[in-house]
Amino acid sequence: MHATERESIILNLLAKRDFVSFRDLESKIDGSPATIRRDLERLDSEGKIARVRGGAKSVLSDDTHMQPDLKLFGTPFHENVTQNTKQKRAIGQAAAELCKSGEGIMIDGGSTTLQMCPFLEGLNLQVLTNSLHIVHPLGMQSGTRVLVPGGAVFPEQNIILPLFGEDLTPAFYAPKLFMGAAALNARGLLQDDVVLVASERRFMERAETVIVLADASKFENSSGNVVCPLEEIDILITDARISEQNAQSIESAGIRLIVADT
Repeated sequence: MHATERESIILNLLAKRDFVSFRDLESKIDGSPATIRRDLERLDSEGKIARVRGGAKSVLSDDTHMQPDLKLFGTPFHENVTQNTKQKRAIGQAAAELCKSGEGIMIDGGSTTLQMCPFLEGLNLQVLTNSLHIVHPLGMQSGTRVLVPGGAVFPEQNIILPLFGEDLTPAFYAPKLFMGAAALNARGLLQDDVVLVASERRFMERAETVIVLADASKFENSSGNVVCPLEEIDILITDARISEQNAQSIESAGIRLIVADT
């Protein structure tokens, strides 16, 4: 791939979002890591981009104070939340039953993790979440304390994520992390956007037990960015539509499988 083609890809990506990670560039550019680094250094010296740790950011937001176009790849939340609602509610209830009164937990944003909220009433939990959809119902509960990380709000998911690879998550560690998935397969747990991957990895590093909430349709999806291999998941909560083959794959990976009663 010629240098002008690589430059075009980099600048086009930064035109759509304010930050692009080095990992994302590697997946989209036909070139070695050393070549991509040289491209970024050259573009930075020419004033076309700003080279930052973990990737590059657009110079437009600094020079013109424009609001970056905060968009995530994948299905918008308002569409996800209307799909498989019966199964998601049952999964959310089963997940809430794993929580102990008075403990601290982390809940990653998602249409399935949202369904935990009504079942957490009265448990007096401390909850770290990056989802404004989750903040609202939990904030209405007496006794529930809600923490949020720093970052920018991405409207499609109404989720708070850091823009430039910074770790703005509070120094919060918890026995349990509840998270969703765009897809589950032999490669592991997948999400649609690399920005989500980075955020979820930070949550995972702060949790003793990783609990994934995913209805059986997630096994039908195959594309996405790998968050973690199956072996890093401790518990999977799904619904009765899961196939015997997928159930065996999950249990073979050493994951505790919980099938929610719908």
